[in-house]
Amino acid sequence: MTEDIDGDGSAETEARMGRLDPTPEKRVVVGGPLPQYRWMLADLLPIYRLRLRTDRLELRLPATFDELADLANAAAAGVHDPTFMPFGVPWTEGSPEVVARNVVFWHHRVIGRWDAKSWTLPFTVFYEGQPIGVQDIKGLQYAITREVATGSWIGRVHQGKGLGKEMRAAVLHLAFAGLGADYATSSSFVGNDASEGVSRSLGYCPDGEEFQVVQGQRRQLRRWRVSREDWDATRKHEVRIDGLDGDVLDMLGIDGVDA
Repeated sequence: MTEDIDGDGSAETEARMGRLDPTPEKRVVVGGPLPQYRWMLADLLPIYRLRLRTDRLELRLPATFDELADLANAAAAGVHDPTFMPFGVPWTEGSPEVVARNVVFWHHRVIGRWDAKSWTLPFTVFYEGQPIGVQDIKGLQYAITREVATGSWIGRVHQGKGLGKEMRAAVLHLAFAGLGADYATSSSFVGNDASEGVSRSLGYCPDGEEFQVVQGQRRQLRRWRVSREDWDATRKHEVRIDGLDGDVLDMLGIDGVDA
């Protein structure tokens, strides 16, 4: 017995047999020219177009793997005093190679898990053309909360020059002037005087304390918060935002900005 290859003439049968394309807008003619696409990375991920510029710094995502490797090398050279862990997740623990690899993994992880409702912009900080650290800015349900959080690290060789304050000021400008945020938050463990000093100098106020376990030890964490009004009253750094367009706002889950 043979199968009736003529079918019953129904659209379902015709589609199954390949005579009808259920999605004609995607039809590709066999033997015809292949579709040609010329997308760049910044077309697919518009956040790669976003840049923040201050007097001495440029903040953007790494454009090449070499730039990401240079950033990893900056971390491997040292970020903090080995006797004091400033991070809740001790990613700087281990050999220089482990530390460098952690930087690369983290960067790819936050980009690869991108979600418009829960995002982290992992800006690489460039000083004199070289990556020296990271300044991130995070939004959780930002379109509703209008609140961001920030975190950062900078290579030890570049500390003590005011660059940590300048790079935090850059993302605060993005948050308040660019994205229309109402609040920005940060945190630092007791003993991290440099981070606490940056927060206070940029208008943050204490926002409570909590305890965390880091490397098996109880650590006291201080939370900080700055409002749009307090930021505006204390800001001193000139910051230029480039590349903040509708496509970037879409990736951040923002329909409109009231800055």
